[in-house]
Amino acid sequence: MSITGEYVTETLDYDGGRQVTAYVPSVPPEAVVFAGDGQLISQWGATLEGVDVPPTMIVGTHRPDDEMPRLHEYSPVFDAERFAAHEKFFVEDVPRWVLSRFGVALAAERTAVCGVSASGELSLAMGLRHPDIYGAVFCASPGAGYRPPAPMPDSLPRAYIVAGTLEPFFLENATRWADALRDAGTDVVMTERVGSHGDAFWREEFPLMVGWAFGR
Repeated sequence: MSITGEYVTETLDYDGGRQVTAYVPSVPPEAVVFAGDGQLISQWGATLEGVDVPPTMIVGTHRPDDEMPRLHEYSPVFDAERFAAHEKFFVEDVPRWVLSRFGVALAAERTAVCGVSASGELSLAMGLRHPDIYGAVFCASPGAGYRPPAPMPDSLPRAYIVAGTLEPFFLENATRWADALRDAGTDVVMTERVGSHGDAFWREEFPLMVGWAFGR
């Protein structure tokens, strides 16, 4: 698909060199979405073109090739040291690169964190731990490693959570999070759609998430 924006990929100094891909809209961005699974989610910039949403930059950190390190980076419950190292990279190094490379640094109300499956756990963890940075969480089909903490933090971002009727394990996880966040008093959209665990289902939802968080 041809796009009017551009994709920029660079390797940053983390874990022996980790790539980050940014989708940069053709006009100055009015919102930015940071994401794990950057090989996948950064490519969704094409879904925003021609849709009535503000110009939005997507910044995706690439995941490791192996699934176990990915889980350990994305969920705080498995390997605290590796999670903390990735968290520092995600929260400090990547935004610093975005500012120096593109001159973009937006307030929390114009910044979201996004993830799917295991990186859905990352988006929830980053949102709960850094609501001063991410004003909204986009979470699709989260895994079950990271569960709502008790008690919940006093300050919480808004959240848009989606899961499919054909992925009952992930739908249960999504519903658990939506209920916990709603009970804690934050603004939550919980969407249940006919769909299974995969890119096509998540990609279709992404423009709706952006419109909900940053709509004109």
